Amino acid sequence: MNAKQLLEKVQFVVDAEGNKSAVQLSVEVWSELLTILEDLEDAEEIRLARENKEAAIPWEKGKAELGIEV
Repeated sequence: MNAKQLLEKVQFVVDAEGNKSAVQLSVEVWSELLTILEDLEDAEEIRLARENKEAAIPWEKGKAELGIEV
């Protein structure tokens, strides 16, 4: 599911006058949105590294070197 489809699942909380005052998301939708945002951030970092001619390191190798467990 893409971000637009996920955001269509938002439920609005309204005040006494009927004005939208907050949003409510399920945990599943929130988790999927975070994944999309993190992927976009990773893609930007990769793009910048390529522009700067930095050496590319496979993500799995980088995680291992940093001691990150997923």
